[in-house]
Amino acid sequence: MSEIVIRRGRQEDLPALVEIYNHYVLHGHVTFDVELATIESRREWFSAFSSGPHQILVAEGPRGVVGCATSSRYRAHPAFDQTVETGIYLDPAVQRHGIGTRLYGALLQALEQQPVHMAVAGVALPNEASVALHRKLGFTEIGIFRDYAMKHGIRISSVWFQKPIRPSASIQKR
Repeated sequence: MSEIVIRRGRQEDLPALVEIYNHYVLHGHVTFDVELATIESRREWFSAFSSGPHQILVAEGPRGVVGCATSSRYRAHPAFDQTVETGIYLDPAVQRHGIGTRLYGALLQALEQQPVHMAVAGVALPNEASVALHRKLGFTEIGIFRDYAMKHGIRISSVWFQKPIRPSASIQKR
């Protein structure tokens, strides 16, 4: 799918992003949200992204936006300022065409220019495609939170990954 363009997300992308996100709210456990998002409810989420370490990139093709990859604040504590949590959502119609690899890869490359030491990502199980994508892009499996969430009456486990982005950027000798 060479006609796919990877670019920074814009406010006008929100309708497509909400539609993609809501697919996962209704069908499965990629997100733990159980209520549908609205464009208005996602404005605050979108406003957290910038050209700094907290970014949103979108994949756009002939039919519009088909996915996004994000890096967001991992935790509010200043000790985590150089750690981001990453995620990706794709329109199910474009999965398994290499778009996820290109999109997520572009996000990781953009993070190399930021003061980011580590990217972390949680993948709700089962999700073989997302686990494979994270491994392909150099993430290392750290561990599994077992049965720690519940959605649609089903207990969910997640595997957590990490990937050094700029390991030497923040190392201090003691």
